[in-house]
Amino acid sequence: MRSSELDYDLPTELIAQHPAHRRDASRLLVCDRATGAIRHRTFSELPGELDRHLVVVNDTRVVPARLHLRRQTGGEVEVLLVEPLGEGSWEALARPSRRLRQGESLQASDRGSQGSPVELVEELGEGRWRIRLEGEPSGELPLPPYIREQPDDPERYQTVYAHDAGSAAAPTAGLHFTPELLARLDHERVTLHVGLDTFRPVTTRTVEEHEIHGERYRVNPSAWARIHAAERVLAVGTTTTRVLETIARGRPLEGRSELFITPGFEFLRVDSLLTNFHLPGTTLLALVMAFAGVELTRELYALAIHERYRFYSFGDAMLVL
Repeated sequence: MRSSELDYDLPTELIAQHPAHRRDASRLLVCDRATGAIRHRTFSELPGELDRHLVVVNDTRVVPARLHLRRQTGGEVEVLLVEPLGEGSWEALARPSRRLRQGESLQASDRGSQGSPVELVEELGEGRWRIRLEGEPSGELPLPPYIREQPDDPERYQTVYAHDAGSAAAPTAGLHFTPELLARLDHERVTLHVGLDTFRPVTTRTVEEHEIHGERYRVNPSAWARIHAAERVLAVGTTTTRVLETIARGRPLEGRSELFITPGFEFLRVDSLLTNFHLPGTTLLALVMAFAGVELTRELYALAIHERYRFYSFGDAMLVL
């Protein structure tokens, strides 16, 4: 598949800057592949669209991973924690990275809430560093660059069922659920800690040439037993989809998923997909195209733009049955 097939034009004003006033008040574009029917609903009406589905969510929690720091020379540095490596070490992105030096200690800047110093342990290339941090991170939530300001309530960038901290970004399809709505659904939880490489643009000539990096996942045996036996499974988001399809291929219940889902992929356990509208040129959009079909995905995105749906992390959702 040519990478250019992941492109589409989106009016800037459709990029949602704030979450809906109520989580389940966002819009829901429903596509029933069996009948070809298209419906415009609100997210609170999701239960009425499901038939004998077990709903599977990703209960990862976003780390306050954006640290505003300064060098001893006074220069400001932004460090974004990507993944814990154990014993206080993290893989991180630092910018500007070119002048930083191994062994250097960075202190909290006037902008930051991170109290402990950060030590640059080892340069990993492409702006990545292995760093050492004392205690738990206490920076800002790592909102995507297209969202220009932090939400008034930081919990709006967490799902209501977020539990296991470890993600550099939210599994955004789950942001629409309220506790009351979730209680109406038969559901199970899995965990996949979202890394920034999920959102890294595809820059290779073909999608298949793109290298996707692994992300940590974990599924309880009892949860997988229910998921495996379910008549129909609705995956909430692309991250949940990757977990389920990884394990369905015989991988262990805990590990790293390097599964790259592109058009032509055979889905073994996911029957329906709930997802937000994704950026062009990303592996997330490639996964949606793999599930719904390239042309149908293009049609649904064009319809969503025409109907003025809100896009990206704080935007509306799409259900493909």
